[in-house]
Amino acid sequence: MGLYKNNNTKLFQERRGIVYKFLNHIKNNFTSCRRKLSPFTNRGLLFWVFTLAVLCFISLAAFSFHGKLEHGMLPWREMQENYIGHDVPDRATKKPRRQRFFPCEVAFRDSVDFLIEPKDFLNFTQFSLRYMETEKKASHSDAHEPKFGGHQTPEEREQSFFAVNQTIRCGFVRGAEGFPSTGFDLKEEDKRYVSACGVVVSSCIFGSSDFLRRPTSKLISEYSKKNVCFVMFVDEETLSTLSKEGNAPDDGGFVGLWKLVVVKNLPYTDMRKTGKVPKFLTHRLFPSSRYSIWLDSKLRLATDPMLIIDHFLWQTGSEYAISNHYTRHCVWEEVLQNKRLNKYNHTAIDEQYSFYQSDGLTKFDPSDPNPPLPSYVPEGSFIVRAHTPMSNLFSCLWFNEVDRFTSRDQLSFAYTFLKLKRMNPDRPFHLNMFKDCERRSLVKLFHHRELSAPPLPRIN
Repeated sequence: MGLYKNNNTKLFQERRGIVYKFLNHIKNNFTSCRRKLSPFTNRGLLFWVFTLAVLCFISLAAFSFHGKLEHGMLPWREMQENYIGHDVPDRATKKPRRQRFFPCEVAFRDSVDFLIEPKDFLNFTQFSLRYMETEKKASHSDAHEPKFGGHQTPEEREQSFFAVNQTIRCGFVRGAEGFPSTGFDLKEEDKRYVSACGVVVSSCIFGSSDFLRRPTSKLISEYSKKNVCFVMFVDEETLSTLSKEGNAPDDGGFVGLWKLVVVKNLPYTDMRKTGKVPKFLTHRLFPSSRYSIWLDSKLRLATDPMLIIDHFLWQTGSEYAISNHYTRHCVWEEVLQNKRLNKYNHTAIDEQYSFYQSDGLTKFDPSDPNPPLPSYVPEGSFIVRAHTPMSNLFSCLWFNEVDRFTSRDQLSFAYTFLKLKRMNPDRPFHLNMFKDCERRSLVKLFHHRELSAPPLPRIN
């Protein structure tokens, strides 16, 4: 024990001597520097030496702790990753803020009282357009079930784009005698009502996909309330849902300005495709109408329909008016967006776009000083049209593309217009593509009804 103590004492003395020699060495150096630079006192020298020693001690302690961290602890980033991988939810990422779009001012006339239809306004390109009502029964080898859109051959499809006297398929094609109806059946009293309409505002709700949004009555003139038909096409399921929500029609079938017309035997299982029938074939459903306005069920009309017809058709000399899309202008962009949001089967979308490319559709060129259209993608929820031969032909052709391919009508708009224009260079089609902000000033926009998912099947 004594030997151990003496050895420790001796060792301590040796270390103390080394420290003193080191301090004396530093003192001598500082003394020489003091003579050359500035006067340091002994007390000041000891202060700086003590400060240096403290800094060295802190550095050594930090390095020692870091070494223990590397060998015995995980870095914070690694700890965070491990925790996230083991039952700790990741921090919710903030969704990017959606871009907002606003209406712009539209210079409507002050009143409908002095509106006058321009003389000979409907005398655009003239030809006789008839519609196939019935397809003859095919031979046994080519037997097929009747289709609402008919069975069009590639040659017949190509011929239908010429603006000449002809009979084309344009929906409502019935089968031969003995075959059942192909769909979109109306009651006789409703047929009589729609057949008498001269100016029409129409929409539809199928499959209870939306609420009933009544036009803003105080913004509709008394003239329009008396002379314009407001027709909402619904199926029986939607009628039942609306009635439960307090929108049961009166004895005349009206809910406010809307005349509810019930459609039986829907022609397609795809409700979106069924909705294209009243959207595109207004001239077929309302055979006596001269003008029509279509609005999707997510919109509430907030402008007098006669002021709309005057502004977008009469004042511009147009027979068809539709707004451009608010962000997309190229069909390829629309293809990508539809696939990204899974709006339709990707293979079907690719097949449709590939076919259009092979038939001459090119990408929209924003640098073109004279483009055939301001945009190749429309915002198709609002359409204004005069029921002229070219307008009716375009509507039929656009519907036939939806019937043949996908229900995403924005994919087929530009192709249909450009092909019609290309095949009839001497017969112009006067289409007015107006700004989307103008569309927003005509209506109030809502979201579609959110339908709950069907219950999962029970597992026994």
